[in-house]
Amino acid sequence: MKLLGVLRTKGQRPAPPQGAGGGAKAPGANVVRATDLTKTYAADGVEVRALRGVSVDVEAGSFIAFIGPSGSGKTTLLNLLGCLDKPSSGRLEVAGTDVTRLDRRHAAAFRGAQIGFVFQSFNLIPVLTVLENVEYPLVMVQDRPASERRTRVLELLEAVGMADQRGKRPEQLSGGQKQRVAIARALVTRPELVLADEPTANLDRETAYTIIALMKKMRDEVGTTFLFATHDTRIIGAAELVYTLEDGQLTARQERRG
Repeated sequence: MKLLGVLRTKGQRPAPPQGAGGGAKAPGANVVRATDLTKTYAADGVEVRALRGVSVDVEAGSFIAFIGPSGSGKTTLLNLLGCLDKPSSGRLEVAGTDVTRLDRRHAAAFRGAQIGFVFQSFNLIPVLTVLENVEYPLVMVQDRPASERRTRVLELLEAVGMADQRGKRPEQLSGGQKQRVAIARALVTRPELVLADEPTANLDRETAYTIIALMKKMRDEVGTTFLFATHDTRIIGAAELVYTLEDGQLTARQERRG
């Protein structure tokens, strides 16, 4: 089943918070504009400068890897781009919205409507079934009939090869199956942007390549933008653009298109 049919023809994109950009971005348009981002915090009484003036524009439909040693600022940057945290200074626009101006409530609503997350640890809810885990974001951000939600979820689970596992709980799944569920959950609200923090680190070689191929298929068919924080050479090899972060700064940019 083509993901385009699942994600674009079943109802409308959820309404974003006031001031948010609605609708898919055209190819070449920027889904992220980050200008001179800094992030400073205190740890054990010591000031830590996690990001030092990071500027980056991300075109819609990109498949980008951010690499660098542990502590270089990769996860911090993804947290800012995902509206999980705010920069200490700088300007950040995501899907046409200046997210630095959003309060906590509006930031949460914006995340739910515009951004999907895929984590190394999956972050599935243990007491919910596969179907319920994928449906959960729809319950949180959309006022739609349960039957319509279930139809969308089931079609997306079929697209990622997990429809036959929909009644199982996370503890009954393999690592690769959990990651497929996490990807389905990340896409169920039709986000502009998916942020993935080490999504393949705990997966075997075959499963990792399957997951990467699935995400590329989603990008190709739906136009979703994928940003990765990773050490995994498998993702780095699949990325079309690779940024290197060191000591909180972007130090290199390698284009790998074509």
